[in-house]
Amino acid sequence: GIYFSWTTSLACVSFSQLHRKCRSQTRVTFQFVTSIPRTQLGVPTLPKEDLMVMTIGEIIAQLIKAVEEKRDVNLNKLKAEVASKYGLSSQPRLVDLIAAVPSEHKHALLPRLKAKPVRSASGVRKTSFESNHNILQIVVIAVMCKPHRCPHIAMTGNSGFPEDPVDSDTFSYCPGGPDSDFEYSTQSYTGYEPTSMRAIRARYNPYIQTRHRIEQLQQLGHACDKVEFIVMGGTFMCLPEDYRDYFIRNLHDALSGHSSHSVEEAVTYSERSTTKCVGITIETRPDYCLKKHLGEMLRYGCTRLEIGVQSVYEDVARDTNRGHTVRAVCESFHLSKDAGFKVVAHMMPDLPNVGWERDLAQFAEYFENPAFRSDGLKIYPTLVIRGTGLYELWRSGRYRSYPSTMLIDLVARILALVPPWTRVYRIQRDIPMPLVTSGVEHGNLRELVLARMAELGASCRDIRTREVGIQEIHSRVKPYQIELIRRDYFANGGWETFLAYEDPYQDILIGLLRLRQCSPQTFRSELRCSQTTDGQDEADPRCSIVRELHVYGSAVPIAAKDPTKFQHQGFGGLLMEEAERIARDEHGSLKIAVISGVGTRNYYRKLGYELEGPYMTKMLTCRSN
Repeated sequence: GIYFSWTTSLACVSFSQLHRKCRSQTRVTFQFVTSIPRTQLGVPTLPKEDLMVMTIGEIIAQLIKAVEEKRDVNLNKLKAEVASKYGLSSQPRLVDLIAAVPSEHKHALLPRLKAKPVRSASGVRKTSFESNHNILQIVVIAVMCKPHRCPHIAMTGNSGFPEDPVDSDTFSYCPGGPDSDFEYSTQSYTGYEPTSMRAIRARYNPYIQTRHRIEQLQQLGHACDKVEFIVMGGTFMCLPEDYRDYFIRNLHDALSGHSSHSVEEAVTYSERSTTKCVGITIETRPDYCLKKHLGEMLRYGCTRLEIGVQSVYEDVARDTNRGHTVRAVCESFHLSKDAGFKVVAHMMPDLPNVGWERDLAQFAEYFENPAFRSDGLKIYPTLVIRGTGLYELWRSGRYRSYPSTMLIDLVARILALVPPWTRVYRIQRDIPMPLVTSGVEHGNLRELVLARMAELGASCRDIRTREVGIQEIHSRVKPYQIELIRRDYFANGGWETFLAYEDPYQDILIGLLRLRQCSPQTFRSELRCSQTTDGQDEADPRCSIVRELHVYGSAVPIAAKDPTKFQHQGFGGLLMEEAERIARDEHGSLKIAVISGVGTRNYYRKLGYELEGPYMTKMLTCRSN
């Protein structure tokens, strides 16, 4: 009688409501159910919906018990065992488990139910399995602008799709766009990537894309307190200005809930919003990183650029119909860093007419040549996609991809060259494998590459590999001795200083800061001091800029102090103090600026900075002896 009355109640009310009404009965029922054979209870005769409710209830009960006993639980194994016990062919969805958690246990259980802790550890979807504080999260929301042609194709008409592939000298490797087999998708995408499908469902409306993604993440248990946008899909800055303003305005409005009439109004309300926009990343091309484009992106609240480089060889840029020169790449890097942007480059090994040795040499050139040396890197091995010019070359036998083992070995050797101030964001495109005619054959390329590096006795020392959150998850180690490490290098016409709090013995990164002494060619007036000489005002270029400040590890609320977490432990303030000292005493700068996301400006106000244009700035005073 207890058993069937309990299941009937579950069919009418949620598990959380039932748990509040009869907590003691719920505990007795679970013990009672597990002690009686399924055949005696008649479980197979129950509807599948009731069996799923019972499965969810037992999983939640076991998780609550595990929390009380302070022991870890393998959630996937638990779901499989309980689903099998009730004769279910499928396991309960994560969304259903989260919805069934009683309100009084959400604080303890939600961190255990959240997905992808690896992505969360470095500031993306931050979660903690042990924290007793409310989790403050930063989620990355990728949005896509409407499909459009590449600007150089729209201007010249050369699509890189050879009428006669045998006689053609140029080709294109990009799928997507109005002229491709994937005309419903934006340039460089097929429409079957997760971000593309969300954008297509929203008809490329930026407001709907943002709101739907936030709601989806909240259903998975993520509190979207801080948001970082990535604007994807072709060359955003080549679109008409009114469309760009509409797009960015709606991104900010989706967070603040305000209906703005201009970008400036949207940014103002976004700064005061409960959900903060901590940064915007825009994908673009070197020829759309000129001064006017950079000024517009600063107005939008953009802090990071992803620039398509693909190759450092001039002949390859010509053959692949890039529409710009390698010199344009170097100039765009210089201008972008002088404006304070973080620069991430897209590189493509395995392009035609290059070869394995030349591919490896170009990455060595990229990391060693001061004209390149970006802050981040995305390595996208060439893929042959139906409907592109490269596909026609492959079909005619003029192009063949590297064998899988050769590609893995190449990427492994590339990662061994990466300097410690560079972050490798991705090493593989998010294109579904069934759409790939030739190229990468494995969906877990990074894992295979790291295994190959271990065989070679090499290691990757990029930022992502060394950051404390990743180390906590994979190695279950925590830093026990932290030191301030300084690395200086010259890049893109300026003096770069990479400051980091690290555990040098275990090679673990806690937090970092990028400081740049602006070059004399700095074009932003905010980054030039006004000096009065002989009664006349003169522009003094002696200014330094903080291009990035990031403390890794699981986040806690700003007002909280968790001794097991590294964010808000004071590392950010210590890094800023050292940056100000270097700018004043070594750079000889009279002023220091910070490029910050719209939602993080108040943090710098507490450090004495004031808003000047798109930057937070502070005058440096000489320290008296």
